[in-house]
Amino acid sequence: MTTTEPAPPRGEGLVGVGLDAPLTTPARALRSRSALDRFLRNPRAIVGASMVAALCAIALLAPLLAPYPPEVQSLALRYRPPSPDHLMGTDSFGRDILSRAIWASRVSLAVGLLAVAVSISISVVMGSIAGYYGGRLDNVLMRFTDMMLAFPTLFLLIAIVAAFGSQVAILIAVLGLTSWELGARVVRGEVLSLKTREFVLAARALGAGDARIITRHILPSVLPIVIISATIRVPLTILLEAALSYLGLGVQPPLASWGNMVADGKAALRIAWWVSAFPGLFIFVAVMGFNLLGDGLRDALDPRMKI
Repeated sequence: MTTTEPAPPRGEGLVGVGLDAPLTTPARALRSRSALDRFLRNPRAIVGASMVAALCAIALLAPLLAPYPPEVQSLALRYRPPSPDHLMGTDSFGRDILSRAIWASRVSLAVGLLAVAVSISISVVMGSIAGYYGGRLDNVLMRFTDMMLAFPTLFLLIAIVAAFGSQVAILIAVLGLTSWELGARVVRGEVLSLKTREFVLAARALGAGDARIITRHILPSVLPIVIISATIRVPLTILLEAALSYLGLGVQPPLASWGNMVADGKAALRIAWWVSAFPGLFIFVAVMGFNLLGDGLRDALDPRMKI
């Protein structure tokens, strides 16, 4: 008589975009390959990744790509339209727009990426603690989160920057410290769902401490949502920096950012449209690229999504 071994237990389903049980190494590798395949089959994801990669390459290679030093001025060349010598024209000080936009990519991308890193870090810590421990601590942290959400973000940014200055480091810290609330709520919701799953209960029964359960068992399942949230937050942060620069509260000259370059040309839009148009085009490419990349990552990391 032939006997068959029982099939191995399967996970109960999906939580967010992560599986609700820890994966073995082969299963994890297979899942990673499947996610990569879905990503590579998504034309929008490829376009978004290419746009982001191109901007990052421009920022890294700015000294090699910029045809002129970004700070060199020549009043004899002020407001020159696009030409073979100055592909994107010149501004009111005769500075080459293309060179300044290339160097500004370093500042704008650094502000966006680092501010989002600060924001995501706070979101993960706050959401994990509130969701895992629950009770009175959860109520206190979530009411504080609600209080922060009640403040209009742009006005809060303006008030803080006006009070403490607009150096790049301060700007990064302020943008990060004022944009973590929604992420914290998302992480909390995922942790609330995950902490009652069987693999978490099993880890606790085996004597694993709270810190180990959170970092080794819960956060890996939350990580895909965190990554997707980060790619969506970066373009929003770049736009916020541009808005502050347009109001004169962002990155200060002579340091160039896409936002203050757009602001520099607002007084001469009728006679020198290129001063604002080309830096605005860089902002458009960055926002579109990160949004397409975020959509692609969401589709790739969630097996339920069909391309």
